[in-house]
Amino acid sequence: MSSPTRAAIAHAARRRFARDGYTATSVRSVAADAGIDPALVIRHFGSKEQLFLETVAFQGLFTDVLAGPLDGLGARLVAAVASGRDGELFAPYRVLMRATDSERVRLRLLEAMEAMFVAPLAPRLPGPQPDLRARLVAAQVSGLLDLLVILEEPQVLATPPADLAAAYGRAIQALLDAPA
Repeated sequence: MSSPTRAAIAHAARRRFARDGYTATSVRSVAADAGIDPALVIRHFGSKEQLFLETVAFQGLFTDVLAGPLDGLGARLVAAVASGRDGELFAPYRVLMRATDSERVRLRLLEAMEAMFVAPLAPRLPGPQPDLRARLVAAQVSGLLDLLVILEEPQVLATPPADLAAAYGRAIQALLDAPA
């Protein structure tokens, strides 16, 4: 169901969730931002949780990076994360992580990990346990995001993206390369 009203609700919800988080965002506040009656939010999305799940996502942000060669992929992934400071990656990640007390959100995060990292990466990894190694790469990317977005660790935030890519990229690359 695509409509101008649904699009306005989604736009308002993305902005509101990014600014206020899941808990502080209400259906009424989203409706007010969209200039509509709150009943229309429920009519189009069913619930606040479903609205959240449909409007806050960051899938596809690593597609181009993961499509490149395995050689040097660790550094390119870190550079992609570090360059996500403009909000395209950081804001949705922050909102999703702060809402992980919802089982549906937790499951959505697992689905996103599968779609963003495991499915495109595991078939390309040489050597044993490619599926596990792809999941561990996702965990390392998530750990870096946690430092940058959730914990806002000052030293990591102050480190130039190229330096982060060189240092942390090696750790990720160790998982990507075939074990000796």
